[in-house]
Amino acid sequence: MLFDGWQNIFRVLVMGTASYVALIVFLRLSGKRTLSKMNMLDFIITVSLGSAFATVTLSKDTALADGLTALALLIALQYGVAWLSVRSKRFQELVKGEPALLFYRGHYLSKTMMTERISPEAVRFAARSQGVDDMSTLGAVILETDGTFSVVPTFEGRAGNALEDVQLPAAIQEHPGGSRQ
Repeated sequence: MLFDGWQNIFRVLVMGTASYVALIVFLRLSGKRTLSKMNMLDFIITVSLGSAFATVTLSKDTALADGLTALALLIALQYGVAWLSVRSKRFQELVKGEPALLFYRGHYLSKTMMTERISPEAVRFAARSQGVDDMSTLGAVILETDGTFSVVPTFEGRAGNALEDVQLPAAIQEHPGGSRQ
């Protein structure tokens, strides 16, 4: 069907506008963290919010109050997870991944790369995107918990504290100069 009537169009306009305004209010109340760069849980919440918003806007079977409750619940859950993550290291470890070291001091860490399903080409792309043209001079490439790559250009003879929360493979810890895995 191309057109079911003006009543349906009017309903979508009213429900969509009301849901949109409510979503903006909820997001403003929940703080910037809800819209920050996404990790796995943030991505799930974002997709869920989109799905709930679409359902409220388009489904005749969903009342506005039900949809707004769903949106508020998702945002409250996200807020709760973020709140607990900041206050409990153990909870943070449970819900968030760890950054993965893919390349260290001139050497690809093939075991980690295989585990994370990252190719050497992707690591080189990340390095090039940061202006690195010689992999042998590169300090590290890290796959962050939000799926982005961090490129550490060089080290001055030691690992810096920026890698504090990155798990170094045992071979590297024993031989700081770098080792193939």
